[in-house]
Amino acid sequence: MPSASPIVPSVAFVAALLALVLPPSAPAVAADPPPRDHDIVVDDYFTLGTITALAVSPDGRSIAYVEQRWEGDDEARAADLWVVDVASRARRRLSFDRAEEAAPQWSPDGRHVYFSADVRRPGDDAPPHDGKRQVWRVAPDGSGLQAVTRVKDGIGAFELSADGRAVYHTVASLRTDEPWKDLRTRHKGLEYGHGVTRFTEVWRLDLESWRDEKIVDERRVINAFRVSPDQARIAMVTTPDDELYHLEGWSRVDVWEAATRTVRTVTPDGWRADHASPYGWIGSPCWSDDGALAFSVEYDGHPCRVWACQWDGPEPHLFEIPRPAGVSVIGERLAWRPGSRELCFVGESRARARVHGIDDVRPGGACAPRELTPGDHAVSAFAFGHAAGTLAVIDATLTDPVDIWAGPPGAALERITKINPQVDRWRLPRISLVQWTAPDGREVEGVLELPPDAEPGRPLPLVVEIHGGPTASSLFHFEFRIYGRGMLPARGYAVLSPNYRGSTGYGDAFLEELVGRENDVEVADILAGVDWAVARGIADPDRLGVMGWSNGGYLTNCLIATSDRFKAASSGAGVVDQVIQWGTEDTPGHVVNFMAGALPWARPEAYREASPLYRLDGVRTPTLIHVGEADARVPAAHARALYRALKNYLDVPAELIVYPGAGHGLVKRSHRRAKMEWDLAWFDRYLLGRSPESPAAPAAAP
Repeated sequence: MPSASPIVPSVAFVAALLALVLPPSAPAVAADPPPRDHDIVVDDYFTLGTITALAVSPDGRSIAYVEQRWEGDDEARAADLWVVDVASRARRRLSFDRAEEAAPQWSPDGRHVYFSADVRRPGDDAPPHDGKRQVWRVAPDGSGLQAVTRVKDGIGAFELSADGRAVYHTVASLRTDEPWKDLRTRHKGLEYGHGVTRFTEVWRLDLESWRDEKIVDERRVINAFRVSPDQARIAMVTTPDDELYHLEGWSRVDVWEAATRTVRTVTPDGWRADHASPYGWIGSPCWSDDGALAFSVEYDGHPCRVWACQWDGPEPHLFEIPRPAGVSVIGERLAWRPGSRELCFVGESRARARVHGIDDVRPGGACAPRELTPGDHAVSAFAFGHAAGTLAVIDATLTDPVDIWAGPPGAALERITKINPQVDRWRLPRISLVQWTAPDGREVEGVLELPPDAEPGRPLPLVVEIHGGPTASSLFHFEFRIYGRGMLPARGYAVLSPNYRGSTGYGDAFLEELVGRENDVEVADILAGVDWAVARGIADPDRLGVMGWSNGGYLTNCLIATSDRFKAASSGAGVVDQVIQWGTEDTPGHVVNFMAGALPWARPEAYREASPLYRLDGVRTPTLIHVGEADARVPAAHARALYRALKNYLDVPAELIVYPGAGHGLVKRSHRRAKMEWDLAWFDRYLLGRSPESPAAPAAAP
């Protein structure tokens, strides 16, 4: 591999240099709030920006972040790098190209922000301008933009060392195994089940000599890596193959030791023996300042567990960290508070997502839990500043989509950005948390959204919007999503988003009660919520709809096969047969976990009971079916089977919409617009009895 060296800014990034001559965005001036006189329409969705990553400067005075926004008529959202001053709230945009900036990291002296980007300069096929991912850096005032790496075929992940003197990055290396190597090589344009693997190498780029050195090449696939502050060790989550499902149960934590230049495994054989499931996802490795390693193991259907590894001598000591009661750990968000043994994470509790800490994490330590962001929050990510102890979060409220908030840990946070000021004029849904009782006595909770002008005692058409996962939840905050929240209340609908059995944030038992009981207990939970809404005069029993995506699509299929009370349904990427799902999806451990660990031939009756396919003869609900053509998580065969059954054999009104090239999530503008407009037209037709000429226009509350 050629060594990397500093490179002058690319022509493709010239626009970024405008930041040198343009003043930063001025902070908002306090004023009376504008009147909320705008009814939400489909077009408003494409005015929204979102924040996907953030990093706090070492002195805590600035925050770098990545903002995604729809620009012009482009099919995909653009991602750009920004910096905001915490005190003045002044913002500066640092990148202007469509280069998918990501992973901002500050140099320890605060002089540069490092990030990765796919920069393409027309007519230039050499790195770093060939559109392959490289590491770049820029000063927080927008000056000095510089390519740091120029790796052929690009890098994977990267990390700046704690002292700022080196960049560690991964590179893919294609290997073909014996036997059949000759045939696989001669016919390399074919897809093979195994034997051709993109293994991962770790390289270290010295930022003084600009020499790039390969330090790890173990014929393993590295899915995540982190470098210890003293660069003595590198923690890696590895798998033997690049198939995604190997992360479920075949992943392990390897640690490279700089002193011996060898790799040891700290999660030995048999380590998973006492886990609730052998199919757990290892992730989020992170180092404390004094060299302790933490990582998570997330499961479908079981609580996330958190582990730590400490070196008191040459041998590592692995131990589990106790979790706070009633809090579901979101394992992909782990970080140590600088200068401490407090491990922090995003935790969900009763439809809120807060930053939590566990202090004195060590063998025999107190492992004392506390909330770092008390109150109502929907935190999706967080970061610390090293010197000042600033905590910054990406958060949303009942009246605003995501913004950056910051302050001392444990204190009230202040909003630092307001990236969607247009929302101040929107007539927002009235959002509340509601509870009801399931048939077996369990309390179930959900988020209820009502139109802004809903009248008490006047029943409304109700759409039940079901979250995916199911090891996830609907949170208590404003959302404008392509799955119904925010949009449907503007059309006069009530929306109920139930946190049914199996959801996070309601304790371990509530989460695990769904295992072995899919298409059963959670269906009863949701139907009880519908009964509650009807009994309270919120929902009109003759105008009930249901919708969901992924597990929400699966439950939509289950509900219409169980009850004929729904007059319209929108099923997105939903399973109809659990055997086919196990055999074709990219994460089959998900199915096995919910089948209580049984494979299809061991408990065929369980797979049948959990599959709505075998009850489709009872469906009477007009059903709109969405699916991505290339969905690997819930393959399109499910949607096609559902459509065939309803349309051709059962004479139930049904429409099938297949999104060309789309995976499990819809990312193109045209696809998202189609999804929203079709859903609105479908519910308007079957719940309101009208076919609106323009689904984008709001309808008066019935």
